[in-house]
Amino acid sequence: MDQKTARQRLDAWERQGRTVFTLRDLAKLFHEDSPKTLQEGLRRHGILEGVSRGVYVYAQSHTPDAYRLERIARAMRRGEYNYVSLESALSEYGAISQIPVDRLTVMTTGRKGTYRTPYGTIEFTHTSQPPGNIAHGAHEGHWPTFEDCHPCCRLGGSQACGAQHPSSGYRGAE
Repeated sequence: MDQKTARQRLDAWERQGRTVFTLRDLAKLFHEDSPKTLQEGLRRHGILEGVSRGVYVYAQSHTPDAYRLERIARAMRRGEYNYVSLESALSEYGAISQIPVDRLTVMTTGRKGTYRTPYGTIEFTHTSQPPGNIAHGAHEGHWPTFEDCHPCCRLGGSQACGAQHPSSGYRGAE
C-alpha cells in the first residue's frame, strides 16, 4: 500500500468522524496488505500513531477531537459495555469542582486497568453489574443522583461503600 492511497482512505474515514482504529479495523480497511506490515509501515511514515496495544490514531488528522480519549477507551474495550463515570462524569456534569486533567475514568464490564496514552491516562474500573441493568437504568432515567447516594458515597465522590442506592437499586462496590 502506498502512502498516498493510505492517506486517502484514512482521510475519507476522518470526514466521517473516525480517527481511532484497532488493528482489526486496519485489516479491513487495507485488506490487500498484512495487518502487521501495514501498521508498521504506516507508523514508520507518521500516518498512524500507536496509542495502546492494538489501538492507533490517524496522526495526520486535521480535525480537532475533544472526545479522542473517549474514542481510544472505546476501542481498547470494544465488545464490552463501557461508560464514562466516577470523577470524569461528576466533573463533566458540574457535581464536583475538580477537573480531571488528561485523565478519563471509565466503568467497564471488561478488565480493569490504567493505561497511559499520548492523549491522557485512561482508568478502567470493572463493574460486575450486568449490562442489562446498567442500560435499563439509563433508558428509564433511573440513574441515582448525587443527592440519592449514601452519605459516605457523597463524601468519597463515588459509590464505594456498598450501600443500597434508593433511586436505582444500584449497589456500590462490594
